[in-house]
Amino acid sequence: MGTGAPSGTPTTIPMTDYLTLTQWLSPAFPVGSFAYSHGLERAIDAGDVSDAAGLQAWLTGVLRFGAGRSDAVLLKRAMAGADVADLTIALCASKEREDETMAQGRAFLAATNGIYGENLPDMAFPVAVGTVAQRLSLSPEEVAKLYLHAFASNLVSVAVRFVPLGQTEGQAVLSALHEVIAEVAAETEIWTGALGADIAAMEHEVMETRVFRT
Repeated sequence: MGTGAPSGTPTTIPMTDYLTLTQWLSPAFPVGSFAYSHGLERAIDAGDVSDAAGLQAWLTGVLRFGAGRSDAVLLKRAMAGADVADLTIALCASKEREDETMAQGRAFLAATNGIYGENLPDMAFPVAVGTVAQRLSLSPEEVAKLYLHAFASNLVSVAVRFVPLGQTEGQAVLSALHEVIAEVAAETEIWTGALGADIAAMEHEVMETRVFRT
């Protein structure tokens, strides 16, 4: 009797690849995501997000129809080797959105270039993550799930501090978004339609007092 794995048995993915991706997308990785609210600071200031239910609705819209969706698809295409650098910038609805994705991408690559001895040029954050993730044995959809989870987690942290919400309320919102994150990570078509979030990002540019860069 043979000792090999039966035909059709899934290939085991090294745990180190999951740990590597978790490291890249953790708050400890020097990307500076904590400095960006993706327009949420303005939405809170305007009263559009004032409790856990409002936060969940706002984040669901951003994930399903805004940068969450487009970033996930762009990341997966970059991981497959497609050149989506210019398209990523074209999809930014405001100067702050472009600054946000380029600054985080630049910081991400500064760290990974140093770790892996590479010299990848500046690119938007989802494209940078997708490009560097080519070295992992994870599927593009798996990478997109963790990317979106990190994105949502950062914005929940913003709301916990500035709505304010309790830590438990914030974590309940993030938990409720898991199914949305999984669904969005499976999307394949690029389009955006989160107009309220885009307008909030534009209005954030002219706020007299603000804590976050976007």
